Order: sequence, then structure tokens, then C-alpha cells
Amino acid sequence: MAEIINLKQVRKARERAAKEAQATENRVVFGRPKAAKTREEARKSLETARHEGHRLKTPDGEA
Repeated sequence: MAEIINLKQVRKARERAAKEAQATENRVVFGRPKAAKTREEARKSLETARHEGHRLKTPDGEA
């Protein structure tokens, strides 16, 4: 015999799981301290500067 399920409970459980997944993602994105954010930003700018420093020509065609 088939199992009887309450569709309202299933829908609410699915929505709760989606909200929890979004909350977990937000914790990763927004849950870092300011020092960690600035350190990451400085690291990215340094990497970009190093990468651009190895160019043979500038993008506008100058030597």
C-alpha cells in the first residue's frame, strides 16, 4: 500500500532546507572579519599588479 504524505509538510520542509542552504552560503560570504576581507583584497591587488607587470605590450598598443 502507498505511504500517505502531507504535501504541506513536505513543501515546508523543502523551503526550510532551501533557506538553510542560503544561510550557509551567506555565512561564508558575509561572515568573515574585516581584517580577513582587507587581507584578501590586498592579496588580489598584488597578484593583479604582478600579472600586469609581466606584460610585453600595453593593451592600447604602446611599447
